[in-house]
Amino acid sequence: MSIRFSLLLCSLLFFPVSIRAQQPLKVFVLVGQSNMQGHAHVRTLEHLGMDPASESLHQAILDEQGTPRVYDDVWVAYLSNQGEKYGPLSTGFGADDSKLGPELTFGIAMRQALNEPILIIKTAWGGKSLHTDFRPPSAGAYTLNDSQIEQLQRQGKDIAEAQAERGAASGAYYRLTVDFVQRVLANLPELYPDYNPQAGYQLAGVVWFQGWNDMVDRGVYPNRDQPGGYAEYSQLLGQLIRDLRQDLAAPDLPFVIGVLGVNGPVSEYAADQQRYAAVHQHFRDAMAAPAAMPEFKDTVANVLTEKHWDRELSDLRDRETQVKQRAKKLQSEQGLDSTALSSLQTEMLAKELTPRQREILEKGISNGEYHYLGSAKIMTHIGQGFAEAMQRLLRENR
Repeated sequence: MSIRFSLLLCSLLFFPVSIRAQQPLKVFVLVGQSNMQGHAHVRTLEHLGMDPASESLHQAILDEQGTPRVYDDVWVAYLSNQGEKYGPLSTGFGADDSKLGPELTFGIAMRQALNEPILIIKTAWGGKSLHTDFRPPSAGAYTLNDSQIEQLQRQGKDIAEAQAERGAASGAYYRLTVDFVQRVLANLPELYPDYNPQAGYQLAGVVWFQGWNDMVDRGVYPNRDQPGGYAEYSQLLGQLIRDLRQDLAAPDLPFVIGVLGVNGPVSEYAADQQRYAAVHQHFRDAMAAPAAMPEFKDTVANVLTEKHWDRELSDLRDRETQVKQRAKKLQSEQGLDSTALSSLQTEMLAKELTPRQREILEKGISNGEYHYLGSAKIMTHIGQGFAEAMQRLLRENR
């Protein structure tokens, strides 16, 4: 964490922040799939507090009693699998009420940086692709490729019916996003308690955090293990940026891309992960590509979320998995029942890991690797990274 950010956090906690009511309401739109939803359980914030370097961040989220802080001058309008949710910024705006996503520290950091009223409009659904679900209007309906058609023929499926279904699904979540943003903006006096109609609002930026369903789809990206195999993703993301700017009437709207970084930098992949390294890097390169397009200079930025991966946490998860596998092998050899297996695993872990390592495992993880381990430590740093990138874009476009 930077010294500057730490000082800002301290000033937030110990000095009142004066929100200038005469300033336009700053509106930020956060869009994506499950990792934008956020699968970090609130209980994993305790692990964040175990890291001295994250102390200021931890204090900005939880008060002295360990209760999540509520920021009444930053409001959230959230559309997801659970329906709609509105309220002041705090924990609970993740995949469900017990979880948090990048919106939490994004909102806290933007509040500190701007000292102005803020509204976060968040739309996120698990398991959604850019190639179909978020497909931008300018790309037209998704068209099945030759390999997909051949596979459907082998399965005896109706090609026309499959194409019609894919066409109907194309862009459905893009439209839901635009419709929700427009509906929220049309009802700001009801949705933001201190909204000042005279000051109005400013649509200030978009954060995009998506990608898993595209990365793993060999049918859509048959050459994904080769350089340029995800070129269509780059093209679609560029179209998404242009279309959102047009549909939201904001031609130079700052746009931050959260580049997928599960498992950290591929240069640090373990031997058993090397088979994924090329695919993962090709996809990350494709996600990052639009920021280098001349038309998006100084208005689109990347955040390499791989930099916020917690290597200690993931290594401990791997060690735990290996110990449990050895215990299961002994179970099979010795004919142990499930109760005995559980005791054996506990005993072996106590020998293999220190008390602190076991505590980190217990407190730090609440989900799988593909959801950044459900780690509040990872997710809060990602949200902070999004905010820092957005601040740079806002400064460059003054």
